[in-house]
Amino acid sequence: MDSNRTRILMIAPLPPPVHGSAMMTQYIKDSAIINENVDMDWINLSTSRSMDEIGKQNPNKIVRFILSYIKTLWKLSTHRYDKCYLAITCHGKGFLKDAPFALLCKLFRKPIIIHQHNKGMSRYTDKHLYRPLLKAVYKDASVILLSEKLYNDISQIVIKKQIQICPNGIPDTAPRGRTPLNSVPNILFLSNLMESKGVWDLLDACKILKEQGYNFRCKFVGGETKEIDKERFNQGIEVRSLTDTVVYLGRKYGTEKEHILNSSDIFVFPTYEDCFPLVLLEAMQAHLPIISTDEGGITDIITDKITGLITNKHDAHSLANNIATLLDSPELRTKLGEAAYKDFLTRFTIRKFEERIEELLIM
Repeated sequence: MDSNRTRILMIAPLPPPVHGSAMMTQYIKDSAIINENVDMDWINLSTSRSMDEIGKQNPNKIVRFILSYIKTLWKLSTHRYDKCYLAITCHGKGFLKDAPFALLCKLFRKPIIIHQHNKGMSRYTDKHLYRPLLKAVYKDASVILLSEKLYNDISQIVIKKQIQICPNGIPDTAPRGRTPLNSVPNILFLSNLMESKGVWDLLDACKILKEQGYNFRCKFVGGETKEIDKERFNQGIEVRSLTDTVVYLGRKYGTEKEHILNSSDIFVFPTYEDCFPLVLLEAMQAHLPIISTDEGGITDIITDKITGLITNKHDAHSLANNIATLLDSPELRTKLGEAAYKDFLTRFTIRKFEERIEELLIM
């Protein structure tokens, strides 16, 4: 380690599996900007190695946890760090799993930075087991939030002066060639098949639109989950008489995903359990008009009627009305999509994210 640079023990989830917090951790790990001024030593906090393992009991996960904890103890005992960075879960069993790492860093009297990629703490602050543990973990920690709008979730434990804001960012790829508007508009949903992402709400909205006589195609792209697998999803299509309108394409990565984004006309993400979805940044980068909900920090990403439309949560009729607005107006789709792309370049590139994280790591 270079004695002139800030030395940090980084304890955070790394892919696989691929999800928002793991991707952002990987971006930090690989960042030339951050590595130029910070010596980072890494501990993989993730005990799952695939999406299928998340939320399930598995002896291998217990072994991985123990090994990661021992490795953390060894590094703290044998290395000199200026501080520790942790990307931990703030609620439920995930918090109970991650809290010992933060407490171990505190035991070694290291200042800690907690990068908060999730929410849900407010549901646990009155629980006898969690409240004292939350207070112990977050006391005097510097907490990075993705959006100011996420502060209310942790306000019972964390005071305002502990907070720093750093929006996520994604790599700015080469200029994307937009395909001409499709004669039959293509609606895209891109996320793992989870009820909290609004999968059934979007299918219900598609049913409403079809019954109203709208002609469109809706593509669902993302991994199956224990909540919704391909069979259950296809049953949902059939029961709503949408087999000629909706298609599930499974997981797509790299150029395949990029092609689907570039050949779509409207991006819809009716989530009701998210913080700062990276998928919205991908849609903005692809010049797509976005329909999403006022959930987490989403309205810090999407400006209603400027770069997209904000719809009500759990409301298929509101969602259908917003989709209809864009189906009725190709001009509005183009206007919102171009505004979204310009906003992406201004606020959400990976360079802006890396520069802000570097600032927060060394301050």
